[in-house]
Amino acid sequence: MATFLFDQTIFGPVISRRLGISLGINLLPNDSKLCSFDCIYCECGWNPDRKETHVVLPKRESVGALLRQKLLEMQQKSLLPDVITFAGNGEPTMHPEFDGIIDDTIRLRDELSPKSRIAVLSNSTMLHKDRVVNALKKIDDNILKLDSGILETILLLNKPVGKFDLPKLIGQLKKFAGNLIIQTMFLKGSFNGQQFDNTTETEIAGWISLLKEIRPKMVTIYSVARDTPADNLIGIPLKQLQRIADRVKRDTAIPVQVSG
Repeated sequence: MATFLFDQTIFGPVISRRLGISLGINLLPNDSKLCSFDCIYCECGWNPDRKETHVVLPKRESVGALLRQKLLEMQQKSLLPDVITFAGNGEPTMHPEFDGIIDDTIRLRDELSPKSRIAVLSNSTMLHKDRVVNALKKIDDNILKLDSGILETILLLNKPVGKFDLPKLIGQLKKFAGNLIIQTMFLKGSFNGQQFDNTTETEIAGWISLLKEIRPKMVTIYSVARDTPADNLIGIPLKQLQRIADRVKRDTAIPVQVSG
């Protein structure tokens, strides 16, 4: 199916299903995807062949200047964002200046839009880097992906680039001491001849057991709502997502946000 890329470093504002009026920051290339996952449902499509792709990332100074300009424009229109969101064409924490850019963003937010939250949508793969973890601890909404409690399902849905160690990831998530939001995509279908459904009893029980270990301040769950690079993917109805949310709240007392 058709997918799309964000062609600007600062994009929006857009209305986010989960975050409200969101001003986006794309720390990845404006003409290609760069990610440590290659999720079968990613709205940005498949990862390109890195051998054939010349990666150009925005400089820290450029990101700060563009963000300042955009916030000033929004300030003049009395339309400041609810949240400044790091997302875009892949994994934002892969940017080598990510921690410095977070510091700059906090200063600009405090100066120009003090009521705005700062959010990062991350796939959790860069948590072995102290500078990334320390930066994520400074923001309001540290949103980290965990699509399943079963390794084989993660490998199928998220297609990690390189080695992926689920127990190690859970240990890294626990180090946030609850200062994180777990984000989970629920879907079913088939890919490369393999059937999958991460809403089965086995899947939900395994996922909830990890939530009990991680103890996030919130869980946000959603399903497919945009075009995906893989065919044969089926979204989960809102009523079923709500039942999953109710079970999480009953079993863990962790708040859950549901997006259809």
